[in-house]
Amino acid sequence: MSVVAYVGIGSNVGDSAGNVRRAIRALGEAGHVRAVSALRRTAPWGRTAQAPFVNAAVKLETLLPPRALLDALQRIERRLGRRASYRWGPRVIDLDLLLYDGARIDEPGLTIPHPRLFERSFVLEPLAEVGAFARGSRPSSQ
Repeated sequence: MSVVAYVGIGSNVGDSAGNVRRAIRALGEAGHVRAVSALRRTAPWGRTAQAPFVNAAVKLETLLPPRALLDALQRIERRLGRRASYRWGPRVIDLDLLLYDGARIDEPGLTIPHPRLFERSFVLEPLAEVGAFARGSRPSSQ
């Protein structure tokens, strides 16, 4: 049975908008893309001495369980050119599993909802645009 997951996308290296569009297309490997937010140019978060980001969010219908979906996102990142970097540093592409079918998961390497989700307007605004916070669908922040 398929579930709905929400993925945040960001890039601030090279053709950032093109990188985000390529990632959106690649997400079809992990499921069916049901909605895509507008692309937004945003200021960097955390480490601010770097280029602005292009951010978006995707509503994804998937058959993959959470860990397998995270693995698929990381494979897509590597294929699109992501390399190891420092925390909150510049990146060719960043794919974050933000929400997964209303689940709350706290395991090594996988926390859903994303642990800093409610601190970041550059994530919340595109998520709202793709319907993540429709009545009754917002996860508890507790």
